[in-house]
Amino acid sequence: MALVVESGLVHGRKDAALLPLRAALGSTMIYHGISKLKQERREQTGQMFEQIGLRPGKPLAVATGAAEVFAGIASVLGFLTRPAALAVLVTQAVAIAKVHRKKGFDFTKGGFEYNLALIAMALGLLITGPGGFSLHEQLEHLAEGRGPRRLLRKARPSPLLRALRLIK
Repeated sequence: MALVVESGLVHGRKDAALLPLRAALGSTMIYHGISKLKQERREQTGQMFEQIGLRPGKPLAVATGAAEVFAGIASVLGFLTRPAALAVLVTQAVAIAKVHRKKGFDFTKGGFEYNLALIAMALGLLITGPGGFSLHEQLEHLAEGRGPRRLLRKARPSPLLRALRLIK
């Protein structure tokens, strides 16, 4: 078994590599969710949900839109990234199962190619978390404190720090 020592530069590059992933998934989900929350689209989406067997349609359309907007904002900010990734996984899995699966893979034919790409991005964030360049990381550093206090909190984390690490 090889021992791997990671330099700060390599670690920083890995954290930076998560930025485009978070930005792409986040902006896509914000746009996708807001379109469901607009008044005129809410009715259409609710009717479509009813037609595919998701009842009650309109409340589920609003809940789906809100979950997608939450997932997008959380992904862009890098806070609550894993719960956001779960929201994407659930909404896109339902979209594939109820709408896109029977149309095949090809996006141009209404297939699930696009949904699968969103799921892959969400899985990546679920596994890695938000990375170092995130709101979550900044809040965690603030909760740790500075100097000797930081060392103590790393050894015996406060309830706030434990909660932050749990929801990362």
